[in-house]
Amino acid sequence: MSEHAGKFEMKIRGLIVAAAVLAALTGALYWSNDHKSTETAQPPADLLPKILALKEGDIVGIAIKKKDADEVVLKKDGNNWRITAPQALVADQSAVSGMVSPLATLDAQRLVEDKASDLNQYGLSDPSLAVSITEKNYQTQQLLIGDSTPSGNGVYAKLGGDPRVFTMASFNGSTLHKSLNDLRDKRLITADADKISRIDLVTKQENIEFDRDKDQWQILKPKPMRADGSQVDDLVRALTDAKMDLSSGDPKKNVPAFASGTPVASVKITTESGTQDLQLRKSKDDYYAKSSIVGGVYKVSGSLGQQFAKKLDDFRNKKLFDFGLGEPNKIEMHDGAKAYFFTHSGEDWWSAEGKKLDADGVEQLAGKLRDLQASRFADSEFTTPALEITVTSSDGKRIEKILVSKAASGKDYIAERQNEPTPYLLDESAVADLQKLASDVKLAGAPKK
Repeated sequence: MSEHAGKFEMKIRGLIVAAAVLAALTGALYWSNDHKSTETAQPPADLLPKILALKEGDIVGIAIKKKDADEVVLKKDGNNWRITAPQALVADQSAVSGMVSPLATLDAQRLVEDKASDLNQYGLSDPSLAVSITEKNYQTQQLLIGDSTPSGNGVYAKLGGDPRVFTMASFNGSTLHKSLNDLRDKRLITADADKISRIDLVTKQENIEFDRDKDQWQILKPKPMRADGSQVDDLVRALTDAKMDLSSGDPKKNVPAFASGTPVASVKITTESGTQDLQLRKSKDDYYAKSSIVGGVYKVSGSLGQQFAKKLDDFRNKKLFDFGLGEPNKIEMHDGAKAYFFTHSGEDWWSAEGKKLDADGVEQLAGKLRDLQASRFADSEFTTPALEITVTSSDGKRIEKILVSKAASGKDYIAERQNEPTPYLLDESAVADLQKLASDVKLAGAPKK
């Protein structure tokens, strides 16, 4: 054999060896990423069996057993879930539904083995999680979840009594790895916000009672006053959103911290179905709450405590008029010797003499009256009225009248609503704007300045 031919043969052998090594490495990598034992041939994805194929509405019981943790048992009563073990608790309905829905129709990523003989290699001989599902017909299935796959994007799973081993998506495994704290209702007030009709609030500074008639809040105590609905709604929202903080600290320390803490507020809310109470105390920088609907003491967010730092005046309505977004039927204004009468009919505004007015000018005045708001509640006494304004709205059913006098300081004004003794302090500029807008109203078609 020539020297040239020998070198060529050696190159060919080298290429064959390299190809064999590459094939072996490729096979090993494929094996390590997706296999722990010999897998059966995979059918197309649309033919791959589901791990579970149940009707969500038929599931009436779930038991979750994690390693080194008490079993959590849930039972369905009517449309609602409740926790029966390790203790009887109200369940967080949305949290349970978020687990039941994917559990009912649980997809496999792949079939790993048709008849697995060694479950230990998948972490399924002593699974990290076992979920038992009970249906209406009393049939029970158990889902076992083992180790993560080498690639980390899946977990091994099988059904009890079924020899097949599957992989399923890691997020499905995380969805089912729920603890007692994950599934319990963490609300301290369970009433629906729109069903609350009365709130009794006691703080260090105030004792306030709110009452709702339809969508309108009023202050009953310490005396009848108009309430700022948005401020009371914020209080309702803070109460119905208040949740136990179960993520940090030793819960055994909550009781002594509450007992020695400084009282912040005591709240009683009333609905058609009864009352619920909440007590809030502060210990150092932390807030602790005790509720009438659940036993124990719980740490809560500091934002709840901040809601109770408000005073009575923060909940009072500072607006002078209540006609809101509705169009007034009539505006009457007396400014010293000047008198203004504006009547609304159809889409037009008319003067006392029956002359059509420039609608834009009157509506600017109406908008200013709608937004007229006190800077604060006045301490000064009301003196001789300098301005009198009456607004008729709601087809004549609501008549609101305010009297405005100069404040003793000479800078601002004091306003009183009819049949409401508490005076409001108005900025001088606000009154000046009203006076100017009223005097600037022109007849329809008249040239504007």
